[in-house]
Amino acid sequence: MEEQNITSQTEQSFDIGEPILEWEVDEYPRHERSRTWYIVAVLVGVALIVYAIATANFLFAVIILMVGVIMLISSFKEPDRVPVMITSTGVLIDDTYYDFDAIRDFSIIYDPPVTKILYVDFQNRWHPMLSIPLEEMDPNQVRTSLLPFCAENLNRKEERLTDIARRMYKL
Repeated sequence: MEEQNITSQTEQSFDIGEPILEWEVDEYPRHERSRTWYIVAVLVGVALIVYAIATANFLFAVIILMVGVIMLISSFKEPDRVPVMITSTGVLIDDTYYDFDAIRDFSIIYDPPVTKILYVDFQNRWHPMLSIPLEEMDPNQVRTSLLPFCAENLNRKEERLTDIARRMYKL
């Protein structure tokens, strides 16, 4: 009897609205990294670990080591495909739902073949801006689907610096 009570509490459902548009994206960006990239990354990582040990900052050394292991593991694993859905009440990315009331604006940066990104900015300043790859999706369809529900930021004309750095350095 108790088990049924627990499962019914954890299986709370909520209305996410009617689906308008949906597509799939990679869980994280795939990068083709050369042998030279890995050699440079190992050299930088070892140099940072040596510096951390020399300055007795062992936590920094552990963090650098963890980042290296995570990057190595992620380079051998193919990213999962994650569904993205624009509904009549918000945006659903995999299992995370963003209500239109929480979204301040959106912008689309479209410069194929390099840049095809939907940016979603939130009312809460502490919530980071969301960048969603459009991949093969038509940006006009995405724009048309979002315009009735939230404002478009026409001032944002370039991708974020972090996205540029991530793409350039293949992080």
